[in-house]
Amino acid sequence: MGNIFGHLFRITTWGESHGGAVGVVVDGCPSQLVLDVSAIQADLDRRRPGQSHLTTPRQESDQVEILSGVFEGQTLGTPISMLVWNKDARPSSYEHLKDTYRPSHADYTYQQKFGIRNWQGGGRSSARETVGRVAAGAIAKQILHQQRNLEIVAYVQQIHAIKTEVDTGSVTQEQVEASLVRCPDTKASEEMVLRIDQARHDGDSLGGIVGAVARGVPVGLGEPVFDKLKADLAKAMMSLPATMGFTIGSGFDSVSMTGIEHNDPFYNDQGNIRTRTNHSGGTQGGISNGENIVLQVAFKPTATIRRDQETIDVFGNPVTLSARGRHDPCVLPRAIPIVEAMMALVLVDHYLRQQAKTLP
Repeated sequence: MGNIFGHLFRITTWGESHGGAVGVVVDGCPSQLVLDVSAIQADLDRRRPGQSHLTTPRQESDQVEILSGVFEGQTLGTPISMLVWNKDARPSSYEHLKDTYRPSHADYTYQQKFGIRNWQGGGRSSARETVGRVAAGAIAKQILHQQRNLEIVAYVQQIHAIKTEVDTGSVTQEQVEASLVRCPDTKASEEMVLRIDQARHDGDSLGGIVGAVARGVPVGLGEPVFDKLKADLAKAMMSLPATMGFTIGSGFDSVSMTGIEHNDPFYNDQGNIRTRTNHSGGTQGGISNGENIVLQVAFKPTATIRRDQETIDVFGNPVTLSARGRHDPCVLPRAIPIVEAMMALVLVDHYLRQQAKTLP
């Protein structure tokens, strides 16, 4: 059941990193949605490997094939199955790792849980699995845009010690995509490129923070008490590979504020109830309040590095790991469409749940 996400808009991802293909089944998508397949492909292109010298050199076109659920350009209301073939898989490149537990990877825990693991690139625990999430998220985005004109934009906010202070409320996807690292701050972006290049040269890796905003979110999304909107957003983001932290609104900065400083005062904006500040990050009591939903996701440095590391093998013997293979020195640039996808999947699911609660 851990491969299924969502309630009314439900996805099941499948496939392994160096298997034949990866994909997703989307169940619960409303019928008669005019589906733009090129928009799905565009998001997959933003996620795919081999985009630049800053990413893994694995070359995958990640061309999506829709096998069911769509007819004459519209959704049927039946399950939508989407597939992406693995064209540049090299399972033999991991032969030397089959008996080794890589530090900070899922090798040991998968082996202990299931009694077997796919050692070819991490199998199911690889970020290759997120292809299905991005494809499904692209459909969710189209529903939200067509029904609510809702927009989601994610961007790189920090890599290692290099930070940007861009205005989350106004950042655009055009600004993000103009940067090699998907940071809308030109100066910070240039510094980030150099820092990633240095880490790659040193055989090391870097982590960072992705910021994201959803604009046009209607009031009332969220299902207290256990399915609060922020709780589901947190679960969505923390289910992603390499994530280490999640905050919404003022996050951990709220602990250094007083109540009068942190409270979001209400006011009447020509008949629309608004808040003058948005420390709550667009949710209150676990329900969206109509303001922008603003969140941050922390990603750790890529676990596979080209440096010798001490570890053990499956027999408990100490070994020196000399990792080879094709890996990102920093996952942040390719994580942007993945964060957007998970945000869209949560919002569309709660939007459909809310629609089911009220009479026309």
